Amino acid sequence: MTFAIPSPLRANRGHGADLLPLLLFAALILLMLFSLMLGRYPVPFLDVARIVFTTFPINAKGDYTNAPWVVVEIVRMPRILLTALCGMGLALSGAAMQGVFRNPLVGPEIAGVTSGASLGGVVAIMLSWPSLGVTGLAFGSGLLALAAAFSLAKLAGRASTLGLVLSGVIVGGFCGALVGLVQTLADPMVKLPSIVYWLLGSFAGATYEKVALVAGVTLVAGTLLLGLRWRINLLSLGETDAQALGVNVELLRWGLMSLVALLVAVQVSVSGGVGWVGLIVPHLARMLVGPDHSRLLPAAAFLGGIYLLGMDDIARSLTEQEIPIGLLTSVVGTPIFALLFWKTQSKGWARE
Repeated sequence: MTFAIPSPLRANRGHGADLLPLLLFAALILLMLFSLMLGRYPVPFLDVARIVFTTFPINAKGDYTNAPWVVVEIVRMPRILLTALCGMGLALSGAAMQGVFRNPLVGPEIAGVTSGASLGGVVAIMLSWPSLGVTGLAFGSGLLALAAAFSLAKLAGRASTLGLVLSGVIVGGFCGALVGLVQTLADPMVKLPSIVYWLLGSFAGATYEKVALVAGVTLVAGTLLLGLRWRINLLSLGETDAQALGVNVELLRWGLMSLVALLVAVQVSVSGGVGWVGLIVPHLARMLVGPDHSRLLPAAAFLGGIYLLGMDDIARSLTEQEIPIGLLTSVVGTPIFALLFWKTQSKGWARE
């Protein structure tokens, strides 16, 4: 399967497409401010703006007797920052992977990293590790799953795209089976509810320490992906054309997959399973700015932050009991993806 650019996307290459990532960034900032207002303790917009722009980042001089300040800066701010960063990372990794594999049906979970990180998380919960331990073990096990997938792919000789996909499926299936085994062995009254809830995904446990971890990984991996945007363009033309233009296809593919794995592993480690973001958001971004990764990657990142933050706002405000965001993204993402697939299959993507 390969990309065939439909006429609406060819036409969308003017100054409007260049400015759209900046508009999406502005929309993300506004949505973050709006999200700080939402909750069981509503805070007016002017109070939110005053707190954010006068006392952020958090410092020892904060007024802990001021309820609006505590709600905005201590309770909601880390969650909103974490959600936006995770959405940006997932969408950015999805857009990069779809360019690498030249396949719009590819998502960040394909390398088995999500299942590997989930395994580490449930083991840490089973062992009663603290929150930081759950995050660290999930992150490390996600990287180990990636290394296992890479090693398995190389056993077949040349590490082709198909070999990596199949290796990711094998590793992901194995890790998923181990997750089921841990759930079976877990105490059904104490451990199992925590494991199940963590696997469904939630940003309720957000802290500034988790924000710092995700921000560091997202900044480094995201900057490198953006720096490789032109090479992803060449890679999306096909291996033969990319090699003819001087691209080391195998090295570039492994490098990009490693960066994607870092982004996915750090997201799963702090919030559990959140699916479909890296699959559907790049589709929406591609419809807005076209297939050029110099515009697609930043647009997808900002749109991913907007999308996941919007989902989290719904998850924590729609009902009295918070809805696991992993369920919500799946319920919303599945029909959206089905609609996008139906509308574009005959127009923009053709099978080789």
